[in-house]
Amino acid sequence: GDIHPPHPRSSPGTASTVAAVPAVLSAVGFTSAGITASSLAAKMMSISAIANGGGVAAGSLVATLQSVGASGLCMSSKLLLGIAGSTLASKLVGL
Repeated sequence: GDIHPPHPRSSPGTASTVAAVPAVLSAVGFTSAGITASSLAAKMMSISAIANGGGVAAGSLVATLQSVGASGLCMSSKLLLGIAGSTLASKLVGL
C-alpha cells in the first residue's frame, strides 16, 4: 500500500478565504492604523497585556494578528493559510 500521506487538496473557497483574512481582521479591530478602541482586538490586547505583566509579547497571537492587520499578508503567509485551509476543508468533508 501507499505509505505516503495524501497531499492537501485545494478547495474552491481557499483563495477567497485567504483573500478575506485582512478584511476580517480589520472588522474585529486589527487595522492598518492600529487596534480599534472597544473592539474585539482591543479586548484581546488587554487580556494579553494583563497575562504578560503589562505588555503584549512579541510573536504572540495578538501581535501576529496586528501585524497582518497592519500590513496585509505576504505571499508565504497566503500560501501557508491556503494549505492549512485546504487541509482543514479536506478533513471536514472527509477527502
